[in-house]
Amino acid sequence: MIIRIPGQPGKDLCDSHLGVTRRDVLRVGGSGALGLSLGSLLQLQSAQANTKVPVGRGKAKSIILCYLQGGPSHLDLWDPKEGVPDNVKSSFSKISTKLPGVQFTELLPKLSQVIDKTTLIRSMSYTPNGLFNHTAAIYQMMTGYTTDKVSPSGQLEPPSPKDFPNFGSNIIRLKPANEPMLPFVMLPRPLQESNVVGKGGTAGFLGKAFDPYTLYPPGDDLDMKKMDKINVADLEMRADVYGGRMQRRARLLDTINAGMPAIDRAVKDYKLNEYYDQALTLISSGRARDAFSIEQESRETRDMYGRTTFGQSCLLARRLVEAGTRVVEVVWPKVANSDNHSWDVHTGLSARMKNQAGPMLDTGLSALINDLDDRGLLEETLVVAVGEFGRSPQRGVSTSGNGNSDDGRDHWPYCYTALMAGAGIKRGYVHGQSDKTASAPLVDPVHPGELLATIYESFGIAPETIVYNHLNQPRELVKAESVSKLFA
Repeated sequence: MIIRIPGQPGKDLCDSHLGVTRRDVLRVGGSGALGLSLGSLLQLQSAQANTKVPVGRGKAKSIILCYLQGGPSHLDLWDPKEGVPDNVKSSFSKISTKLPGVQFTELLPKLSQVIDKTTLIRSMSYTPNGLFNHTAAIYQMMTGYTTDKVSPSGQLEPPSPKDFPNFGSNIIRLKPANEPMLPFVMLPRPLQESNVVGKGGTAGFLGKAFDPYTLYPPGDDLDMKKMDKINVADLEMRADVYGGRMQRRARLLDTINAGMPAIDRAVKDYKLNEYYDQALTLISSGRARDAFSIEQESRETRDMYGRTTFGQSCLLARRLVEAGTRVVEVVWPKVANSDNHSWDVHTGLSARMKNQAGPMLDTGLSALINDLDDRGLLEETLVVAVGEFGRSPQRGVSTSGNGNSDDGRDHWPYCYTALMAGAGIKRGYVHGQSDKTASAPLVDPVHPGELLATIYESFGIAPETIVYNHLNQPRELVKAESVSKLFA
């Protein structure tokens, strides 16, 4: 049953044929009808599926994904090799870590001291099928599925309502947040390769109710002060909407319900009043708005994370899960295929990784792990850091049709590294091993789908749980099994 309140769409709703967006329904300062829409959104997000919880799983209450879009070089970060040809060996020196026998490069001195709190997967691997370039590989990593429309270059069509959902959308549908809080937040920029923006970052066929709340501050990717420009006006109550006025709107809903007993009986099992109350609480309590106020943090804490877009995004991610957000995706703050601190280092690898990307990752991710652990949040918060692939063992060769300088590495999906921590994942564990040139796994390869299956099981969600697509066809969350060795 659908109740429609006729009226003219707001002028700011550019694509009126798409209906009201998640951001629009949060603007409850404009009309009571939008409050009803947010209530419906929260009601939709409470849908539960019957899933079996594997023994020893289900400890995660939230997840922070640090998505290193662009594909970081594992050889130049956390899987360096000795005794290899000069065009394979990293130009960075090796350093010891807290784990005996495990070495990183000099780019990760801070992470080397927290690695004992994490699991390192040195055997991420898949065989590409149109997945040699970013967009297709990102879509696979985020959804667990490949798409039918992959060009030879790996480019895809823009996001579509027919897409498979981002894993975060599946999680908040099956495990809705317990607090009146935004369940899924993506920041500080969208997933992107060239002009394909947001592919793999939406709820797809689940519907817009499960899309992430996107926080993309103004400024280009080189602006390291972007997080100081956060604007969450759509979470604010308009100045002329006082508490009494909000309560009158709530009573109006009660009056409408009382006057329509047949409708009331028909929807009594859907707890509409409960979800409407949650919608009011989300806005009037200011919980979400306060969580975004990173200026409340001490100068020392903000410095610990690094005064960069990535570092401050990691700090904001901690604040969001602390306030009750279920899923936070911190997307590396540079478009996948670009220059400067992008991980897509076809040229200028040595300077870009040493002076830009390396320190940003090292400072922000190590601070996040330490801070969560110190606050007792790591027990129930899963942290994952991974890209869509690694980089070629040999510098200066082409594997994806791109040109590469002698100081550059091309795309390499056959072997790369991921990091996991918290929520029942082993501490101080290295899973898998790459061969002598980090070209392929020697043991225990892990497919991106298996990583997603492990994430689902950490929430107590069976990977084989069925969802229905836009054609009402049954589909598994992901066609893969979790990696049991990763759990403590």
